[in-house]
Amino acid sequence: MEKIEEQFANLRIAKRALTEDPTYLLDIDVSKSVQAESNHLVAVSCSNKSIKVYNRETLHLLREYSGHPGLLNGVRFAHTNENMLFSACSDGTIKCWDTRLATQETVQLFSGYPSNVFISFDINCRDLIVCAGTENVEEDTFMVFWDARSNTNYACAAKEPLGTYSETHNDDITKICFHPIKPNLVVSGSTDGLVNVFDINKENEDDALIATCNSNSSVSFIGWSGKDYKQVYCMTHTEGFCWWDLTQIDTEEPMTLLQILDVREVVFIENSNLNYLIGGLYHEKADKLFVVGGTAMGNIHLINCGINGLSCVGTLHGGHSATVRSFYWNMTDDSLLTGGEDAQLLLWKPGAVERSLVKKASMKIASSVQQRVRVHSNSLKSKKK
Repeated sequence: MEKIEEQFANLRIAKRALTEDPTYLLDIDVSKSVQAESNHLVAVSCSNKSIKVYNRETLHLLREYSGHPGLLNGVRFAHTNENMLFSACSDGTIKCWDTRLATQETVQLFSGYPSNVFISFDINCRDLIVCAGTENVEEDTFMVFWDARSNTNYACAAKEPLGTYSETHNDDITKICFHPIKPNLVVSGSTDGLVNVFDINKENEDDALIATCNSNSSVSFIGWSGKDYKQVYCMTHTEGFCWWDLTQIDTEEPMTLLQILDVREVVFIENSNLNYLIGGLYHEKADKLFVVGGTAMGNIHLINCGINGLSCVGTLHGGHSATVRSFYWNMTDDSLLTGGEDAQLLLWKPGAVERSLVKKASMKIASSVQQRVRVHSNSLKSKKK
């Protein structure tokens, strides 16, 4: 733990990218290159319906995809091809671009059903399956699946879905997250408070549902953790945190490792406060789960998660001037990328020195992207413990 504390405390701003238009930076992903010398790419989805692609080392803007008919929800690079970039759109499509091509045209397009509004998605670790979650429309909520394998040519005919799950959530599916190493496992989170784990190799939805965990609030973030990633965790729109052990599914032991209704009320931070949670990350080398949170003025807190509770292990100051909405921690070189409501993308590196020390004034704006928070039923069903 001390090593992680030291690494985090030693992070300094190395590069800063400023978007010309005021926009929120909502999601960040980094390309997965098998070549160590390759220049990794950073993709950022913005609240102005655009996606920006940067060189990871210089934060030089390389591509921008814009002109979308709907809101973009998430960005993901393929795992086996560093140039393929996916995003979900509220117009009922998943789009895929080849970042090597200087064009706005997609190389793959995945179409949903007419009423679908996609607000979450992910691609499995072998790039075989794409799954997207929908808004609740006329009491219908879907997880939609496609074959993600690309055609041999770039003729972009829209792909039809392989199928859907429609019985296990009854409200907006806010998050989809495939297992990091098992391509058949996926977890979903919803404003209905449920976190569901599925084995998509099973023939039908009922058999595929391995576990249902109840967060008792609207789910804002989900992830996998623990050795061999046999745990799942979530954060909620009311700043709650839940953590479950899937190895206890078929035992008499409780699955819940930790459940906190409001993290802001239990985490003490000296000379600061905690206003919101951004997300979580599992640090493989340290075998530790962390929550990342922040303040309205842009400070970033790293919070350790243990079965006995949560504790703050460090704070980054002086980067953002407004709420931080997204981050990506690189386990290889212990660098950190953060994006905020001040329209800034920051690259933090251990011991770095930023050449330009001019901090951008707050550009917090009124965004059309609003977090959905619903009134939740107390009688939510649970298939498992």
